[in-house]
Amino acid sequence: MKNTITKSLENSYTYQEYRVLVETLLKEGRSTSKEDSEMMVNYSKLNHSRMKRLDKTIKLPQEVIERIETLKTPIEWIVLSEGWCGDAAQNLPIINKIAEANENINLRIVLRDEHPELMDKFLTNGGQAIPKLIHIENEYSKIESWGPRPSVATKMVTDYKAKNGSITPEFKKDLQVWYNQDKGLSTIDDMMTFLGL
Repeated sequence: MKNTITKSLENSYTYQEYRVLVETLLKEGRSTSKEDSEMMVNYSKLNHSRMKRLDKTIKLPQEVIERIETLKTPIEWIVLSEGWCGDAAQNLPIINKIAEANENINLRIVLRDEHPELMDKFLTNGGQAIPKLIHIENEYSKIESWGPRPSVATKMVTDYKAKNGSITPEFKKDLQVWYNQDKGLSTIDDMMTFLGL
């Protein structure tokens, strides 16, 4: 496990580098997807806009910042992501804000499709769902993961699949509406629980 994680970090990005990568690829008419289809590029454009908006509008409540500031242990956060992923676009800006609130949290982003070995160690119900946050503490003695979406949204997806068999494009739109209305609060709550705060 440690070797797989260490190898992935060699080809990782800061949050800002990741944002620049996605934007640069879009200017070239490309996405982070190996497919580079028009559909993936369009998803990336939409999600780039979402992230840009969230980077400007998401503000952590002061009490949350104060709780995050109490963390004294160095933490490595690696997030498996892709520019075309709607869940990543909604959650990654919030994860970044939390990491920025404490210098002990080192956030790195890796592209899922470039790191299949790492992704395969953190599957969700057998699937390569992203974003997947890998939390590492104490020289790899503690490794946990979170994702691909906050618990409230996960329940929405699970309930919808149980009733309808699979996720539809209409449900995906409804999920994005939910994210917009939630304003990141569910992700913040999940992250606080995840960090034991």
